[in-house]
Amino acid sequence: MAEVSAARYGKDNVRVYKVHKDEKTGVQTVVEMTVCVLLEGDIETSYTKADNSVIVATDSIKNTIFILAKQNPVTPPELFGSILGSHFITKYNHIHVAHVNIVTHRWTRLTVDGKPHPHSFVRDSEEKRTVQVDVTEGRGIAITSGLSKLTVLKSTASQFWGFLRDEYTTLKETWDRILSTDVDATWSWKPFASLDEVRDVVPKFDATWERAREVTLKIFAEDNSASVQNTMYKMGEQILAYQPLLETVDYSLPNKHYFEINLEWHKGLQNTGKNAEVFAPQTDPNGLIKCTVGRSSVKPKL
Repeated sequence: MAEVSAARYGKDNVRVYKVHKDEKTGVQTVVEMTVCVLLEGDIETSYTKADNSVIVATDSIKNTIFILAKQNPVTPPELFGSILGSHFITKYNHIHVAHVNIVTHRWTRLTVDGKPHPHSFVRDSEEKRTVQVDVTEGRGIAITSGLSKLTVLKSTASQFWGFLRDEYTTLKETWDRILSTDVDATWSWKPFASLDEVRDVVPKFDATWERAREVTLKIFAEDNSASVQNTMYKMGEQILAYQPLLETVDYSLPNKHYFEINLEWHKGLQNTGKNAEVFAPQTDPNGLIKCTVGRSSVKPKL
């Protein structure tokens, strides 16, 4: 005998653009998102018995996303994701869990003649703001916020030495190297009991995203990095210190290598060590370092 052990389905890659128009000032603000909604519940008969009566059509899910985007604020995305997820488990009695993933694409207001333009924007990077919202009937709302594809590089103030050496090691120690990465960071909030609890802390979502981005860039730039591991821990530590509603902070950082090119073969041209100026950027392989920073457990005194 076989059974459905787990199942979820829904609509992915729903592209949503919303504009807010301030009629008094003429200033417009835009938000562009890619949304995925997956549902769980009493749906196993659709798999085992071809019973489509339990399926909320994925086209209906797409239409719901558009309608709720019209009827509600879409920022911060943590709130919009909670609104979406709460709708599905309330609207349909047999749906018990809604998973909502929102990727917000970057549009930065243009500056023209030294002034912010009222309705023109530029995509100045592929950086994205990310949110995962899981709404579970009877258990509340779990939210993980984040940022991804924030590409950074510094040309010095990065070291790597004192690492384990054995018969497999060829890497040389260095006290001065290029450090570059594509930042992928997430931070998980303490569970919310209801949509109203999410609404109560709405300002904290944007403020924490801004602070996390600021901390990431500041520490990356200013830390004389002993390793990617140590630098990412410092980032997570500061974000937790800023926002007490967070439980954990996760970083995933690829180490994008830039290799020195030995040009001595050409008339003795020096281009290694302290004389290195021309490098070869590498696409792969690359290092990949991950870390979850959580709050310390306070042990009671004996």
